[in-house]
This record gives sequence, structure tokens and C-alpha cells, in this order.
Amino acid sequence: MSDAAKPSNFIREIIEEHIRTGRFGGKVVTRFPPEPNGYLHIGHAKAICIDFGLARDYGGRCHLRFDDTNPTKESQEYVDAIMNDVRWLGFDWAEHLHHASDHFEQLYRWAEQLITAGKAYVDDQTAEEMREARGTLTEGGRPSPFRDRSVEENLDLFRRMRAGEFPDGSKTLRAKIDMTSGNINLRDPVMYRIRKTPHQRTGDRWSIYPMYDWAHGQSDSLEGVTHSICTLEYEDHRPLYDWYLDALGIFHPQQIEFARLNLSHTVMSKRKLLQLVEGGFVSGWDDPRMPTLAGLRRRGYTPESIRDFCERIGVAKADNMIELALLEHCIREDLNRRAERRLAVLRPLKLVITNYPEGKVEEL
Repeated sequence: MSDAAKPSNFIREIIEEHIRTGRFGGKVVTRFPPEPNGYLHIGHAKAICIDFGLARDYGGRCHLRFDDTNPTKESQEYVDAIMNDVRWLGFDWAEHLHHASDHFEQLYRWAEQLITAGKAYVDDQTAEEMREARGTLTEGGRPSPFRDRSVEENLDLFRRMRAGEFPDGSKTLRAKIDMTSGNINLRDPVMYRIRKTPHQRTGDRWSIYPMYDWAHGQSDSLEGVTHSICTLEYEDHRPLYDWYLDALGIFHPQQIEFARLNLSHTVMSKRKLLQLVEGGFVSGWDDPRMPTLAGLRRRGYTPESIRDFCERIGVAKADNMIELALLEHCIREDLNRRAERRLAVLRPLKLVITNYPEGKVEEL
């Protein structure tokens, strides 16, 4: 594809401005952070190409980090499948393989730091009570009756939560921000919940697990990520991402959001794809009818065609629908270049020419 024909990519413009101004010392470090609760699909391919492609083009590095904060839905099968798919697409994280669980101890210490600073508290409300008190888009929320517990009591309860003294769902740790904020994500979000489920990597060491918003930015900071690239639904979460990092006073990456891939006539929800697998409607995650990378691979798609597709659709800030025909065009174009041609006669019929001299040659 010529430079003139290349679609725009606003993320490149942001990164190039950071390089010009010396932000992050001119470094570019990205990460691809899948949750290991299913197989990657064509939508993930777009994120992979963006994250790894930007790091490659600007001489940086891209981490593969598993967001393994919910042990009830995750398994090693998914971890292995994700690593295989990323490699198949043509990308490599080298020695930069990480897991959110690598950071559990540091995340816990930072949570205690926020409690000590009066910026987090243990809440005894149920999930339903918290939902009711959270408010709406037009009305502010109500503060929890446990919001003003002392630092000493909060530290004691949080440590006992970790020790496994309380049943699942009985307590949470919440950030103390602003229950009247116009951004619902800032209305005292949950940082930890009790979940006495063995973890695939840490076993039964933990009885509490961090929420994604709490683990996300701090993991980025610990790993030295400079540009944390997310899909558009996390745009409203960016103020919370920034709040946590500022409250801790640690290295602050830049979160950037882009529009996720919407492909016509294609189910892109991992939850719905899981229902198809568990319901026996398909033979597995690699069924050729599935939009997973494993399914596309079995259908005959090449990694080059998928990378070409992701390059053609570009990176936009607004949601749009991409026609499936473009993906099909990319595989046809790729196979047209690389596929070997063979001519075959399926039902040969022997012919004997009787009116032409044997051995005679004519040239045209």
C-alpha cells in the first residue's frame, strides 16, 4: 500500500508529538493485555497489530500481559492459545511476558498506601446496595455508611480480607473519590473484592483479587509502559486511570483510546462466542465458522492477509462498521500472490489423431 493510500492513524500523530517534545524520553513502550478467558478473535487482531506495530515502527517494545484478575473464568488453555495466536500473526514479545498476578503483592501494598492516606475504605454494602447508591447519569450517588471508617479500622479489615476471614461478597475495598462526580466511574469504585477461588498461577494464596481498573494502570506503570492503548469503551475510565496513578505518585503512562473493530455479519462478543462453544453449536473455538484467529486459521486465512486487513481499516476514534467483504478481499489478494497453480483433468478421455503425421511439428 502506498503512503498516499494509507489510512490515517491518530495514535501515530500523538506518539510522534511525544517524541518531538521528549515526553517519556522519546521511548515507546506498548502492551497487549488480553484476559485469558477465551480465544482471540479478529477484533483482537486489530489491537495486536496496533500495539506491536507501533512499538516496532518507533523502535520500542510491546509487552504481552495477561489480565488474570478473575480466576473464576480463566485457564491455562486460553493462555497457551493466546500466545500461539500472537506468534502466528507474526509478532513476538521477546522476554516481555507479564501477568497482572505478577504484581499482586505490589498492588496490595499500594492499596494499603491509599488506605493510610485516607483515599480508600472497606465497605460492607452488598453489590445490590452499592448499585442503588451509585446514582445515575443525571443524579449523583449517596455515600456509603462505612465511608468514614478510621484508617486503623480500614487497614485491619483489609488485612483480614486478605487473610480469608470473610465470606465472598461480604466486603470490598473502594477508592474514596467523589460520589457526586458526573463520571460514574469516579463514584468510589471498587478496588478489591473477596473471591476465594484458586488462581491458575498463585493457587490459594489470595482470597482477594483486584478489579481491572485498579490493576490496569498500576501494571502499566510497573512495566514502564508509555502508551496504554485501549478500545473506546475505556475512554470514560481514563480519569480513574489517571486518579490512581496521581494518588500514588508513580510513573504515569498515557492512555489512548481507539474505536474497536465492528465487522458486519460477525459475532464479536467473547461471551457470546463462549455460549456457542459451550452450547455445542460449534465444534470448538477453532471451528472454521468462528471469527476467532484459530477458526480463521483453519478456514485458510493467512496471517499476512489479516495484518493487511488491519492496516487497511486504519485506526479511528469513532465507531464504524467494516464490511466482511474487505476481509475476504484481503485473503483473496494474498492467496492470488502466493498460491501455486495446478491444471488438472478430472475425467481424462483418450483421443487418437489419425489425420496428422506423427512427429510433424508446426510453430505459430
